[in-house]
Amino acid sequence: MSAVDPRLAGRRVLVKVPATTANLGPGFDVLGLGLSVYDELEVSVRAEPGATVEVHGVGEGEVPTDESNLVVRAIAHTFAAHGVALPGLHLVAHNVIPHGRGMGSSAAAIVSGIMAAKGLLEGIVELGPDDLLARATELEGHPDNVAPALFGGLTIAWMTPEGPKHKRLTVHRGVSLLVAVPETSTMSTALARSLQPESVPHEDAIFNVSRSALLIAALIQSPELLFAATEDKLHQNYRASAMPETHALITALRAEGLAAVVSGAGPSVLVLCSDPAQRLRAAELIEQHTTTPWVSHMLAVDFKGATVNTHPAEAAA
Repeated sequence: MSAVDPRLAGRRVLVKVPATTANLGPGFDVLGLGLSVYDELEVSVRAEPGATVEVHGVGEGEVPTDESNLVVRAIAHTFAAHGVALPGLHLVAHNVIPHGRGMGSSAAAIVSGIMAAKGLLEGIVELGPDDLLARATELEGHPDNVAPALFGGLTIAWMTPEGPKHKRLTVHRGVSLLVAVPETSTMSTALARSLQPESVPHEDAIFNVSRSALLIAALIQSPELLFAATEDKLHQNYRASAMPETHALITALRAEGLAAVVSGAGPSVLVLCSDPAQRLRAAELIEQHTTTPWVSHMLAVDFKGATVNTHPAEAAA
């Protein structure tokens, strides 16, 4: 293995990454939104090889604190992809994004590591937006969550022979977000994906194409169309049996004319509201929904995406 670049000695970076919500109903594996909930990470280069991780908040005492930690693996993956030897690292993670709830916690971990690598490699390897998205998609498997985590706003992500691409759009100021998170249940993305059929009826595919196009218009220009634009026939009904409480809450909210959908792979529920009063109405209905306890989070769209701040090299630990 090649020697560690001496320019890395003593480097330290601070990273902040937003939560995300993907699919947004009909935009399966394509659309995502950055959310105003953030994980923060500090990474320092140390003299000793290997990696140590301190976790505070969500995941404390549960996630790995060594080289098997997903954030460390994302840093190592990025260094390896650009041919740079990995130095010894110490990480301090302050986690707020719930795990296994459909708010992009794994995407946030991956993006945290990639952004940390970007900051550590400053002046050694320059990583542009396409590089960041490619590295994140290689680890996550699909770009719909990592794109808004990296770039913020509303993102459209797609795959090409040259790798993943994205387009970032600004959400209309009239759109209000609510994410209802169940207090206990979680959902594995792998399990959720396993419930998808390999093919769908032609008319269902056409239905979702129309709603996805309409949803982009609703989010950036015409929020009054959000209810019709969030109808879906590709994934939510197939997953309903694995998330009966989620399905019941979405059904109840949509019966009241609210644009409720599964957040990511679930089990959280995203409600896209056309004004703040509608969001308050959604929160009231969720509080009255007694089948399982839900916590409503009134959130804004994150417009910045992931950030990294580099600090001058200090004496290596």
